Amino acid sequence: MTITAAADGSALGNPGPNGWAWYIDDENWAAGGSPHGTNNQGELRAVLELLLATADIPNEKLVIECDSRYVIDSVTKWMPGWKRKGWRKSDGGPVLNRDLLEGIDEALRGRDVSFTWVKGHAGHPLNEAADHRANAAATAYQKKRDPDRGPGFSGTLPAAAPATPTPATTATPTSDAVAAGSAAGSFALPVVASSAAPAPALWAEASDLLDGLDLPVDATPTELRVTLSAEEHARLRDRADAQGVTLEEALRRLI
Repeated sequence: MTITAAADGSALGNPGPNGWAWYIDDENWAAGGSPHGTNNQGELRAVLELLLATADIPNEKLVIECDSRYVIDSVTKWMPGWKRKGWRKSDGGPVLNRDLLEGIDEALRGRDVSFTWVKGHAGHPLNEAADHRANAAATAYQKKRDPDRGPGFSGTLPAAAPATPTPATTATPTSDAVAAGSAAGSFALPVVASSAAPAPALWAEASDLLDGLDLPVDATPTELRVTLSAEEHARLRDRADAQGVTLEEALRRLI
């Protein structure tokens, strides 16, 4: 059996009151949060709590839908390198949210897990359900109330549950497949085992992309203006948070 679940996070103020939630169906979901945290922390906590909740059925395949590229890239691409470097990024700085990432790394051992990226707020039923519950948890903390934590995982799924999407393959997606999936609003990415070589990154994580490109002292700087959609701005913010840099520096690394 394949279990398909969505995991999502929310933060009001980022940082601010935050929430997390994972959702399989109305009988199997959970939510929580904290009075102060970031959106990325909520996204990672949702994945960790989902893995822990389903730990008693390690032989079942688990497909996790996420709208956060930061979470997927951290787990499937960057984490093996971070571990080899003692949880340091390529610029030598400490990896943010290490405690949550280490928990996810431990919870993934021996599991058959893959991640599917879905576009947030685009009508994906599981993602919308998880997003609603994560935001409700963050709102509860903002109002100094205990959130609705949900029923948790029952250990079994209703026989009448709708069919799950086709399980993701374990092969690294080709550029054509990535492009097609992006256009459709989702595509699958496998978890990279600790002993395996990292999959090619969708965007670079290295901090030295501009090495050797410094302008001469007497050069006239060129001003570049870029118009970003709300979704593009959020993705850039996630990238900046992941590498511990400013939004401006994250944009420079993409040029």
